[in-house]
Order: sequence, then structure tokens, then C-alpha cells
Amino acid sequence: MDDSPRKPAVTGEPLALTPLTAVSPVDGRYARHTAALRGLFSEFGLIRYRVLVEARWLEALAGCDAIAGAPRFDDAAVARLRAVAEEFGVADAEAVKAIEARTNHDVKAVEYWLRQRLDADPDLAPGSAFLHFACTSEDINNLAYALMLEHARGDVLLPLLDEVLEGLRTIAREHAATPMLARTHGQTASPTTLGKELAVFAHRLSRQRAQLAEVAILGKMNGAVGNYNAHVAAYPEVDWPALCRTFVEGLGLRFNPMTTQIEPHDFVAELFHAIVRCNGVLLDFSRDCWGYISLGYFRQRPVAGEVGSSTMPHKVNPIDFENAEGNLGLASALLEHLAAKLPQSRFQRDLTDSTVMRNLGVALAHVLIALRSVLRGIGKLEVDRVRLAADLDQSWEVLAEPVQTVMRRYGLADAYEQLKDFTRGQAVDEAALKAFIAGLDLPPEARERLLALTPAGYTGLAAELAREG
Repeated sequence: MDDSPRKPAVTGEPLALTPLTAVSPVDGRYARHTAALRGLFSEFGLIRYRVLVEARWLEALAGCDAIAGAPRFDDAAVARLRAVAEEFGVADAEAVKAIEARTNHDVKAVEYWLRQRLDADPDLAPGSAFLHFACTSEDINNLAYALMLEHARGDVLLPLLDEVLEGLRTIAREHAATPMLARTHGQTASPTTLGKELAVFAHRLSRQRAQLAEVAILGKMNGAVGNYNAHVAAYPEVDWPALCRTFVEGLGLRFNPMTTQIEPHDFVAELFHAIVRCNGVLLDFSRDCWGYISLGYFRQRPVAGEVGSSTMPHKVNPIDFENAEGNLGLASALLEHLAAKLPQSRFQRDLTDSTVMRNLGVALAHVLIALRSVLRGIGKLEVDRVRLAADLDQSWEVLAEPVQTVMRRYGLADAYEQLKDFTRGQAVDEAALKAFIAGLDLPPEARERLLALTPAGYTGLAAELAREG
């Protein structure tokens, strides 16, 4: 008798793909958070952008008088040509995939599908011969991916970052003057304000957001090895670099005039490194929020029906910041790999970038999941002023800094050493510190200022800095 454990049986047809059966959590558990990326980075999205580029390239050729024999479209025909891309739907993508099943070439399948559409329109049919004219597949692909990234940045990523920034700034201003015990090396340190510490993150994120927005998204349209070989062979009299620059810039991209077969993807590395720096700021913020929740400085607003622990009913865990931390780490690992790998290509091209580029959306999906987690976490935060005040009131030793600094101003000997001996490794309460101050040979007004000082009142310009940030 076989008593070995039996594995669960996996039988029947493969499961239909739904958020419940998806292998990747970005399309499964977190599908609702990443839905905005589906039209951009899915297989459908890639095909749709390829159609757009092919159609716009045909339009550019048709509009160039120097290209003899190219079709000439009137405004109505151009509008219908653009509509082919603008109205491209899932059924159209499925038709393209059916052609690809025969051709075993994804870009050529787009060309053949477009030819069918043009041939069905008498005014557009003359353009069939100029579809994909002088193009290598990478001319189409690099522009399709560039448009994906441009739209993802402008329409999805930057607006979400702006929501996070606004959430940070709102709390920072509200609590600009709320005193808080600082901790350096995990130990009590000179007090700050809660608002100022959050304003630091807002300022850091704002800088990185600005740099992310400024990264130029590049594109190329120069043929099989970047030299316009086929273009010049067919029409040597045409200024192809100028025409292609106008075309690429007309798509809203920056023209790259110097490439091999592929656009070298350096801008992708620049873009993704900028996102990684944003992620770094947010990861630091998430960890600090986790810590402040642990210290009791923040409470989390409970959500009706939610369970924090399967056995401990009282728990309200900082799961949003933990989720953000995990997804920021995943995102940055993927983005850093993409940034390192994509600019590397053997000779005039190899195909190692092709499969890697298909994961752009996966990396950015983890960024979106993290940003939405941060936003949820911020929305649940409540400040516990009582706990903040209690920690300050138990930490009178932090006033050793202003005392020794004022002593040094007035020339008292061994000021630092005196305070070190008085406070280091010892419990210091209000009475002991005030007795020490009362015995100092200081001008009366200086002594009175120190005697009036409390940990909660020793925050320097923190409130002003928080409001300015």
C-alpha cells in the first residue's frame, strides 16, 4: 500500500484567463489597480500602436510632394485613415493575430491587415503599395513602444505621483507645527515637527517627479541599419532625415538621428532610472510611516469589515505601506534590469530586447500598485498628538544640545563635555535639567530662555520649513 502523500490532481482543460486565474498578480489580484495600463502595454496595445505608426507613416509619405508615385489623399481620406488606428478594437487585434498565425511575423501581420482595410476603401486603396515603405520592423516597434511610454508617463504615472504629492503636502501643512521627537540612529534626537518630516519626502519626490517628466522620449525612422539605405535607393532626391524628423516629432516624440537598426533604448534607461529614484523616495517614506505607526505617532483609521489578524481581533496592521514597500522593490528590480539590459545590443541589432520590451508594462504595473497602496495608507493616517507629546515629555535629555551650544556662545569651559557627563547613559528629567541650567554662569536673559525651553518647544524653524515645502 502506497502511503506517500498524493499531489492534488490537475485535470481538464486549461482555465479561462480571468483575474482569478491569471498567473501574474498584476493581471490577477491587483487587476483593478493596473487596468489603466491594459490599453497601453497589452498585446492589444502594442498592435494598436503599430497600426497607428504604420498609418501615420503612410500619411506622411502621401503628403510629401517630392515622393513621386505616392498616393495623394484628400482631407476626408486622411480622416478615414486616422480613424483606422483611432477606432482600432479588440476584434481588429484578433484579426491581426490570425494573420500572424500564418505569417509568423507580428509586424508584417499588421501591414497585411492594414492593406486589407485600405483595399476596401477606393480612396485609400492606392496607398497599399506604400504601406511599410522602406521600413524595418524596428522602425514601427520603437515608435510604438515610445508612444506607450509617453502616454503611460503623462496619462497614468505622473497624475498618480501628483496625487501622492498632494496627500503628503496636505498632511505636512496641517501638522507643520506639531512637535515630534526625532530619532537619529533610532535614538532620541533634537525634536522636529511631524509636518517638516513629511515635507522632506514631498520635496524629494517633487524633485524626482520633475526629472521624470523631463526625460525625452526618443524615436527613429531610418531603415534596416539606420542609414536610410532603401529610402535613398528609391528616392535619392528626397531629404529623408528631414522628413523622418518631422514624422517622429509629429507623433510627439524626440527624433534620434543616429542609430543602428534599433533605437538604442538609452532614453528607456533614463526614464526607468528616474522612476527608480521616485520609488526610492516612496519606499523610504513607507518604511518611516510603518515606524511612526509602530511608535504610536500615527493611528490608522479602521475600515469597517476589514480584519487585521486571523487570530488577534485588535490588530490594524500597516498593510498599505507594507504592500507599497514590496511592490516598489519589485518594480525597481525590474526597472533596473530593463535599464541595464535594453541599451545593450550586438552589432547593428540582436533580438534580446524584443522579449524584454514586452515587460515594460509589468514593471510599471508594480509601480501603480505601490502608488495606490501609498495613497490608501495616507488616507487612513490619524495623528496621535497625545503620544507625540508624551514621548517628548519623557526625553528632556534632548535639550543638552541647546544648553551646551548656549554655554559655548558665552565662553563657558568644556560645555560639551559637561553636558555629556550629565546626560549620557543617564535618565534626565525636567527638574534635573533645570537645576543644572540654574547653576550655570550665564547672563540672566540667556539662562531664562534655557529654563523656559521644553522638548516640544525646541523645534527650530521646522514649522516654517514645513509650510514652505
